Amino acid sequence: MRHVAAYLLLNMAGQKPTDKVIRKTLDAADIEADNDQIDKLLAALKDKELDAVVEEGLSKLSSVPTGGSAAVAPGSGAPAAAEGGKGEAKKEEKPESDEESEDDDMGMGLFD
Repeated sequence: MRHVAAYLLLNMAGQKPTDKVIRKTLDAADIEADNDQIDKLLAALKDKELDAVVEEGLSKLSSVPTGGSAAVAPGSGAPAAAEGGKGEAKKEEKPESDEESEDDDMGMGLFD
């Protein structure tokens, strides 16, 4: 994946991603370059338009389920929609507490 990122960065910078330039880019980021991976990457993308490759990949990703769904959670206004919108959804009010829970940060600060 790092090799692909280097390839994309070089392409975006207007440089032609070659074996030597990819190695130099990875070295600048203190990443060890894998010769086999670079060779496979360059062979796979040889004579291909990068925009077309990205577009093809995006179309493949669009068919991958992501776990989200359009299902409505119970109690979130679904009964009002089922009644044709005749009634108003009941508005639930949570009692506000002036006191913040000490367990909110689970004993750790953001920068500890």
